[in-house]
Amino acid sequence: MTFPTGFAVQLEHVSKNFGKVQALKQVSFKVEPGEVIAFLGPNGAGKTTAISLMMGLRAPDSGTATIFGRDPRDSQNRSRIGAMLQESDVPSTLKVREVVDFIGRAYSNPLTVTKALEMADLTELANRPASNLSGGQKKRLAFALAVIGNPDVLFLDEPTAALDVEARRGFWEQVGSFTRSGKTIILTTHYLEEADAIAERIVVINAGEIVAQGTPAAIKARVGGKVVRFKSPRLEAAMLEKLPITRSSINAETVELYTLEPEQVLRELFIRNVPMSDLEVRGGGLEEAFVQITNSQSQNPTV
Repeated sequence: MTFPTGFAVQLEHVSKNFGKVQALKQVSFKVEPGEVIAFLGPNGAGKTTAISLMMGLRAPDSGTATIFGRDPRDSQNRSRIGAMLQESDVPSTLKVREVVDFIGRAYSNPLTVTKALEMADLTELANRPASNLSGGQKKRLAFALAVIGNPDVLFLDEPTAALDVEARRGFWEQVGSFTRSGKTIILTTHYLEEADAIAERIVVINAGEIVAQGTPAAIKARVGGKVVRFKSPRLEAAMLEKLPITRSSINAETVELYTLEPEQVLRELFIRNVPMSDLEVRGGGLEEAFVQITNSQSQNPTV
């Protein structure tokens, strides 16, 4: 079967309602073949709905959703899609290798089972019953099932949520090898540092609308000001009163102050004799940009 060329994924003027709630409002979105996109948004922003339309799990109320120019619900087009969702289940009586082999047989041009297990770091667990896997191991199995069909477009929905730091690093190394072969990746994650490091383009959705998109550098450039960061084991709340800051974050002994006037903040901290160590001042990162962009938009809840 020959498929049309063009955008790997495209939403055109898509709207979706759930009862009285408008989840998406005239959203248009295009992904080039081979792009790695991070789709970000607060809970209830509409990104889950958008992803479900791209995958053909739901139909838009108006507008169109396509994969390589075709309806994603088309049975032949589905073979070009792989997905690693937040929640998935597999037959508990099958071994890991048997599950991967079973799913692979549904595709016309799958990877070998050996390759899929290797990519998911499951080679040593191939003969273990799927029901005996830990939470992190089940995540890796979900990744193996997502890539076994050798898809052209891979959806990753919070893929590293149950993985430790080392497993997350290994996971992204494997995803990197997948993208280098020309695959398209659409990622949702709450680990903004992952999106910053991996994505070529970031799309921010809020209240059912795309409110920002661009390279990670372009998104971060939208944030004015600096972050003043230091450790202070004896910090008292009164020491931070009336400082020219937009917001603050205090985690254990670490203090982060977000400000448009870093020099004034530092001057006041020194005058007030705030105990500090490991002081640093840096530009705003993706997290600051994300908070600023989404806070400036309507907070109407969506699905």
